[in-house]
Amino acid sequence: MSINILLLEDDLLFGESIQDLLEEEGYALTLCRNGQEALDATFKHNFDLYLLDINVPLIDGLSLLRELRDSSDETPAIFLTSHQETQILSKAFECGGDDYLKKPFDTDELLVRIQALMRRSKGKSRKNVGNLSLDEVHKSVFLEGSEIALSPKEYQLMALFIRNAGEVVTKEMIMDELWSASESVSEGAVRVYINRLKQEIGSERIVNVRALGYRLVP
Repeated sequence: MSINILLLEDDLLFGESIQDLLEEEGYALTLCRNGQEALDATFKHNFDLYLLDINVPLIDGLSLLRELRDSSDETPAIFLTSHQETQILSKAFECGGDDYLKKPFDTDELLVRIQALMRRSKGKSRKNVGNLSLDEVHKSVFLEGSEIALSPKEYQLMALFIRNAGEVVTKEMIMDELWSASESVSEGAVRVYINRLKQEIGSERIVNVRALGYRLVP
């Protein structure tokens, strides 16, 4: 399975050189030149790794990662930055960064750090609930060992259920997980996604909890 990487970099020449390097190594890469474009991309696609510059237009890299972490996005992140100040680098970790490289850097070192971070993340990414398995690094859900084909929002909902297996997942929790505060959403839309998951894993696995929400049966 190809590893999907989001690269946030406003220097087009530098960004394209990193893109060429990583794609030659077999990675799939999405290049974004400002923070808003990167944020939008995270709603449309599931990524395994974020490579983030800090000083970029619209939403800086630190604020972007902080917003993603606040929305329960635990995708590993490496900052690629020209900053040398300890205070800035400390903020990179405080807002949820896993590693950083100071520009200019050796491309071989970037590859080594990516591989090391992917290995560490893989070891702690799996959560099993009965015959269901959640892989949070590759944003995948497996039923009896076979991957279920899910859209990004379907994956987010299934992951929410697996993380809270046996507990009530309220409608408010689902809305907060799947939609941003600026998006309008109805209970009908929630039911559409619930029914889609029931088709995939069996209607008996997700039960309605009257007036509250739903529960995944372990």
